[in-house]
Amino acid sequence: MLQRKTPLRSKTPMKSGGPIKRSTPIKSDGQAKPRSPIKRTAMKKTPRLKQTKIQESARGKDCTVRVPGVCNFNPETTVLGHLNGGGMAVKHSDIFAAYVCSDCHAWLDGGYVKTATRNERDLLHLQGVIRTQPILMDLGLIIIAEAA
Repeated sequence: MLQRKTPLRSKTPMKSGGPIKRSTPIKSDGQAKPRSPIKRTAMKKTPRLKQTKIQESARGKDCTVRVPGVCNFNPETTVLGHLNGGGMAVKHSDIFAAYVCSDCHAWLDGGYVKTATRNERDLLHLQGVIRTQPILMDLGLIIIAEAA
């Protein structure tokens, strides 16, 4: 069995009080070097994406999702609501979106949880997309090329 030659704890109590003194002085030329000020620059703002013509077309239109008991039927609050599932932090293309009033939009974004299933929410949103696409075609914002 091995024995330690030095004890794990000192038998003399530690001295308390007063600052710790250095045994060797700090080398100095007598003057502290001046520090340069920190350069602060304003944070660059992310440029706001310009709205597409399809997104702009939603202004003043009737809601096409029309969630029963939720829709406010107010065209002043209508925006373009994209379907979920475009990818992480990516939205679907504008052709996969519906004209949605503010109340229906809030319901689609998570307000449905207490009143409907996710499938019911998706069905109402898809029906809104189906109602919106002919409007976009009539406005000339979606053009279907003739088959060759």
